[in-house]
Amino acid sequence: MKNNKLYLKIVFMMILGLIINGEIFASGNHVRDRKSQQDYIAIKGKVVDMETGSPLIFAGVAVKESNIATVTNVDGEFLIKVPQDENIVIVFSFLGYKNKEVPVSSMHQNGQKNSIALESATIPIKEVVVKPLDPDYIMREVLRNFGKNYPEVANDMSGFYRETIRKNRSYVSIGEAVVDIFKAPYSSMKYDAAKIYKGRKNTDSSKLDTVLFRLQGGPVTALDLDLVKNPETILTSESLGQYDFSVTGVVVIDDKPNYIITFVQKPEISIPLFTGKLYIDINSYAISEAEFGVNMTDKAAVTSMFVRKKPIGMSVTPEVTEYLVRYKESKGKWYFAYSRAEVKFKVDWKKKLFKTSYTTMSEMAITDRTEENVVKIQGKDKLKANEFFTEEVAAFADPDFWGEYNVIEPDQSIEAAIRRLNRKFRISER
Repeated sequence: MKNNKLYLKIVFMMILGLIINGEIFASGNHVRDRKSQQDYIAIKGKVVDMETGSPLIFAGVAVKESNIATVTNVDGEFLIKVPQDENIVIVFSFLGYKNKEVPVSSMHQNGQKNSIALESATIPIKEVVVKPLDPDYIMREVLRNFGKNYPEVANDMSGFYRETIRKNRSYVSIGEAVVDIFKAPYSSMKYDAAKIYKGRKNTDSSKLDTVLFRLQGGPVTALDLDLVKNPETILTSESLGQYDFSVTGVVVIDDKPNYIITFVQKPEISIPLFTGKLYIDINSYAISEAEFGVNMTDKAAVTSMFVRKKPIGMSVTPEVTEYLVRYKESKGKWYFAYSRAEVKFKVDWKKKLFKTSYTTMSEMAITDRTEENVVKIQGKDKLKANEFFTEEVAAFADPDFWGEYNVIEPDQSIEAAIRRLNRKFRISER
């Protein structure tokens, strides 16, 4: 395969190093100056389905006609910090639902929670019958319209990044940070770059026994999930020939109709590729969202790609791989907005009776961006793909970590977050 090296770059989104004993802390203190802070208010709440009341996970929460945004967490809860302005309107969106606009002036503030109910959306047939339903034609149009749909200028972005590691039912590690991002033009061969602005972490080593799982790449590999910027695995003319595509439905995203294109690798392709769904805006042929994972048919081949190092006498097998990337449209261009990766591993020691399950998750939400006065991140400040985020973030701790910057709930201490997540997980298992 000509693109094998680039393919492995994408597959290694969630490579784990298995280390016996000890933990290493690296340092670094290069931080760009921030704009002067302004007064802001914090709006908290929960986004739910209007009929069932079920939480809508990873729903979009954005300030209308601005670049300020975040997403809901695994409970459907959100926290968004906005300038003090009674004219501000917050837009809530979720795949398959109608957008809802709510004025800040009508929402609870100062810690009180708001309940936002979204209504499911249907697609009028007249909106899709005039478009071709040939999946191969649709995918060719996606590639042909890359230059028109995605920005050809660099963006300076702010983002919130979080990664967690769970052993069986217990969360044992959480690291999170506000990050600066240089988003290179989509038409350029330049790479995206990220650096930590402020962050924090906590690792409960007592729950890890003799094995320390570490998640490699951090925010760098979260950016690599941008399939349009890194198209080599799925979205090139050559790669399209390695998959079978089919149109499996139409769904509303941000009040726009989208094709649902399901793809699986062709049976004659031996190396594990991907399987999943692409959501493609019917009018522009832009990819608005992608959900995919590694083809797990050949477990041995997948294991060899994911596990970097492990102790003698241990077997490590990937069980689940799930990736999500989302884009947001603004003035006719589509911008990287959110990515998430989750991988579950089974660990088996030869001399132990029971197997252990480890689940790793990383996510990044773009909370602000600008195309003005964009400055590339210097090499000495860049996070590297071979670095471990939890080793780097310790040097950027700050008691005023949250400040005015938007994050993903929970907005609390790491220790409290671990306790809360563990309690919720235990309850859900009963």
